[in-house]
Amino acid sequence: MQMHPLMQARVEGNMALAIRATAATAEFYAMISKEAPVSTVRFQVVTKGENAYHVIERSTAKVKGFRFTWRAAINLAQVLEARADGVKVNIEGWDK
Repeated sequence: MQMHPLMQARVEGNMALAIRATAATAEFYAMISKEAPVSTVRFQVVTKGENAYHVIERSTAKVKGFRFTWRAAINLAQVLEARADGVKVNIEGWDK
């Protein structure tokens, strides 16, 4: 299934702008001799009701999991974050 040509052009244009913004940010930090900021948090815990929490991937706004305690939701977000960085991690009791 192919995207409509105008939509494909828009997607490609947005990707090019993102690349240019990243390069410009790195260049500006190099000018002031400081390190560029570390990447932002990928997963966010959002309260969805009393004792209900969604773990949302910020870049896609998709729910990646849910838990019924805040601590378990935070642990899940940390595990997903570590796995996204390529680290094999297991927090004891992360699913409770």
